[in-house]
Amino acid sequence: MTSEADAESGARGTAPVTRPARPGPPTRVVVPLPRLSPSVRQFLAEETGSAMLLLGATVAALVWANVPGWSSYESVWSTVASFRVGDLALELDLRHWVNDAAMAIFFLVVGLEISREVTVGGLRSVRAVAAPALGAIGGLVVPALLYLLINHGGPGAHGWGIAMSTDTAFLVGILALFGPRCPDRLRLFLLTLAIVDDIGAIVVLGVFYTPTVSLTALLVASLLVLALGTLRWLGVWRLTPYVLTGLALWVAVYASGVHPTLAGVLVGLLLPTRTIESTQGDRIRVYGRALIERAGPMQARLAVSAVRATVPANDRLQDALHPVSAFLVVPVFGLANAGVHLNGELFSAALTSPVTLGVITALVLGNTLGITTGALIALRTGLGTLPGGIRYGHVIGGAVLAGIGFTISLFITDLAFDSTSLRDQAKIGVLIGSLLAAILGSMLLRYLGERLPLCTLDDETVIPPLPPRPWRDPSAATTA
Repeated sequence: MTSEADAESGARGTAPVTRPARPGPPTRVVVPLPRLSPSVRQFLAEETGSAMLLLGATVAALVWANVPGWSSYESVWSTVASFRVGDLALELDLRHWVNDAAMAIFFLVVGLEISREVTVGGLRSVRAVAAPALGAIGGLVVPALLYLLINHGGPGAHGWGIAMSTDTAFLVGILALFGPRCPDRLRLFLLTLAIVDDIGAIVVLGVFYTPTVSLTALLVASLLVLALGTLRWLGVWRLTPYVLTGLALWVAVYASGVHPTLAGVLVGLLLPTRTIESTQGDRIRVYGRALIERAGPMQARLAVSAVRATVPANDRLQDALHPVSAFLVVPVFGLANAGVHLNGELFSAALTSPVTLGVITALVLGNTLGITTGALIALRTGLGTLPGGIRYGHVIGGAVLAGIGFTISLFITDLAFDSTSLRDQAKIGVLIGSLLAAILGSMLLRYLGERLPLCTLDDETVIPPLPPRPWRDPSAATTA
């Protein structure tokens, strides 16, 4: 099978260029490995793979926590591990090493994505962002209000932030199952919504779920943030200074009492995202020619540095860390936090618990009402538009799917409650609510997807009609 470059060479009448699979000479011993099909490579390259791994880890955690005779789930994740240098020691149990340290990588990737989209991506245009942004604000506010309405004045009131975030991995994974019935434009809308939603969740996490603060450590963290900004302003393109400063920032934020995962967000937001100037291409030619003429360690190092300097630090770090976050950190987080010992007593308590009922209602109903209302306000007032091909049925179904609030919901659950019973009740609510949102959202996308009118017409100056009443009547649908 020839590549596009080979086909192009053939069209020009020249011999096709044979390109090696990977840089570098072949090894003396070659271990035969199965050739991955394009579909498998695509699976590993997308968030769908992360969602499947997270689902598997969740099931494994539930089985581990409930099958008699197995190693105790809680005893394993409560095992203390320490990192010590002389008299200085950092001591955490395994669950908190995952939640406080490894999840900083997850939030770092989130920060990198937010920074890139705001600087050079789809979040630069106000009208393109207005509909998903207002939808995300509705998806933050309405679930919190519904939860507080059910838990007002009770012991579970502090958990109002649990249902405020959408799990991007599960969302994209479910959307991938719909193929052509679920347009790529809808994925763009929901991913933009999830990014804005993550910004809101991070703010809530830092402001409302920080118990105590050390001003001295916070001052050190502020100076390190200033150092990161200075590195960016100076145009430093190497990753090493940013990574070392980021590690020091994590320690300072941890010592301050603020949750240390916020250090990951700050590093991600401050890494350079702008494309390097075109003069870097001249440097590649100069150093590449020098390497060809005389191969040596210095020439190779300069050539590699010239190539790396052409790619922004944000893109390079995201390329390195996104697979680690998607295929390792997020599944291990699910394994460490989703294990709830289920029994009749806990189930009966959960079925009548305001915490469980509040989380389920907020995830499913709150996100549906909040996101749909926010997006409709943007569309009806002309503040924003949605890409062609998206119908009101897609927005409604996508809003229900956005109620899958797994990863950050479990994360905030661990911060919101000291009581094990309240924490377990909230986790059951997250599991049931996310499952209901996935099933109902999938059904609505299948049923309403092509039955309601377009959100944006070809002429963007004309506001399209609202969905017909009753929405379930296919004969009332209009074609735009």
